[in-house]
Amino acid sequence: MKGRLRSNPRGVIPLAIILFMIVLSLPVQGLSQESGLVYVIPLKGTIDPGLAEFVKRGFAEALNKGANIVLIEIDTFGGRVDAATEIRDLLINAELPIVTFVSHRAWSAGALIAIAGDKLMMTPASSIGAAETRPAEQKLISAFAAEFRATAEATGRDPNIAAAMVDADMSIEGVVKEGQLLTLSAREGERLGFIDGMAKDRREACKDFAFSNLYFVEARLTRAEVMARFLTDPTVSSILLTIGFLGIIFEIFTPGWGVAGTVGLISLALFYGGRMVVGLAGWELVLLFIIGLILLGLEIFIIPGFGITGIAGLLCIFISIGMSFATPQQAMRSIVLALLFTTILTILGFRYLPKSRLGSRFILSTSQGKDEGYVAPQDMSWTNGKRGCTLTTLRPVGSVEIDGKKLDAMSQGEYIEPNVEVVVIRVEGNKVVVQRTTEEA
Repeated sequence: MKGRLRSNPRGVIPLAIILFMIVLSLPVQGLSQESGLVYVIPLKGTIDPGLAEFVKRGFAEALNKGANIVLIEIDTFGGRVDAATEIRDLLINAELPIVTFVSHRAWSAGALIAIAGDKLMMTPASSIGAAETRPAEQKLISAFAAEFRATAEATGRDPNIAAAMVDADMSIEGVVKEGQLLTLSAREGERLGFIDGMAKDRREACKDFAFSNLYFVEARLTRAEVMARFLTDPTVSSILLTIGFLGIIFEIFTPGWGVAGTVGLISLALFYGGRMVVGLAGWELVLLFIIGLILLGLEIFIIPGFGITGIAGLLCIFISIGMSFATPQQAMRSIVLALLFTTILTILGFRYLPKSRLGSRFILSTSQGKDEGYVAPQDMSWTNGKRGCTLTTLRPVGSVEIDGKKLDAMSQGEYIEPNVEVVVIRVEGNKVVVQRTTEEA
């Protein structure tokens, strides 16, 4: 047997390979050899519809990349409730394990998102809570507190602690007194069992998952999303509407098409463009706004007075703008502010702009009236073919009387004496050309 092995060493190689594969296939106790992909979606800055769309896209990319965990990294002072609840619903209904990781703070609407994760981790210096509604109406407080309570119950956290972050009327012995909104530090949250633990970084926040290696991929905002978040900001939206309204008003009261109208249309295009990117508006609202402008233009320039057409145009414009906001309250606030600023700036513009150095470059400050020797040309086409009588000698220019009116006229170069019957043969602008009548000739 030994001789055979020595004489045929090739037989040992297959046997060694088989033994090596058997060893590799044996399970390793307490450690999985599998690597995990963590898809990171950062939530930084104001929570708005643009951020909600970004999170939605991030979840779709995480599924496409085959991610094992989604890490929501939060650092926000809060933002819009509608956008926060949309993100909250995504987290609650997610198909992947969700880790919410508070890197600095999760205040107001950010706290709702933080407690929606399967696992809530915080850095030692972070905080969570202070979810005050604006305006602080009891109806809004009750609804937002119920949202916090339901989210905490869904993720296995204390619903009373969650609701106390919204409702100052709640008191929890040893935690918060009545009349104060609850805000927890990371250590307080860990002591109360409201969070799952503290972690210094992303990797440590995901340490409890059974992966030997973790690979992190971070979602990035596209340029369009960054611009959309800026344009859908409530303050920026009101400014864009104001500029758009001002441009239309100044264009109506100035002849031709100029800078004001162009700037106004660009502002309105940015207003609707940002909302279309984040899903707040579609082409149907843009079309409704254009129809409103057309109806308003017909009422101003074609149809005399102001009636049904103008009212319908205004309704189309305001309905289109209002439907591009998440709530009627937000729409009303932005529209009222835009109209207020538009009215003030229009009055100031017509009063002071013509006197300013900038206005003098675009607006003619001198008048051309009769006192300055300017007379607008008259339409003399009504005299064509009519007969009259010369009052003075035409050499070849002089005066004639037609239908009892004294007019300047000229012959075709011939000399015509006074009191001669003439006929108008053509009109060139404000020049009346006459010749002797057939009978007179």
